[in-house]
Amino acid sequence: MTLSEILNPERVIAEMQSEEHWPAIVELVDHLITTSTLTTAQKEPALSALKAREEHGSTGIGGGIAIPHAKIPHLDELVAVFGRSNPGVDFCAQDCAPVHYIVLFLVPEGQHGAHLKTLASIAKTLNSAETRTQLSSAGSAEEIYRILAEA
Repeated sequence: MTLSEILNPERVIAEMQSEEHWPAIVELVDHLITTSTLTTAQKEPALSALKAREEHGSTGIGGGIAIPHAKIPHLDELVAVFGRSNPGVDFCAQDCAPVHYIVLFLVPEGQHGAHLKTLASIAKTLNSAETRTQLSSAGSAEEIYRILAEA
């Protein structure tokens, strides 16, 4: 599963406001609600599942990338949102560097295979230094989406 299959320009935040780990996750979940991707009733289960996952260890994987993810009940399909932070978010990443690119995704309970494939696909796409360079200079959500779709 590619990022272009799970995102659209509406679910891209070109410049996140949050500067810290947990507020960044909340901002991304709120964006999923604003874009009618999640319902307000799904907010608390999503945040609880994401918090439980982050308590096992930060999903900041290094290189300026974080991939917060969780499985939640009563979700019909995998959903995702991408956020970029030019100044960076303190995400307690493995390399202690600020995170500039965050892909948050939620998977319906029981879809373990989709969960792992999505995680691997996101990491592979964002692992490209060329892609990250293009993302850093993109001027809009639409341009960010185009870069991710072409990567």
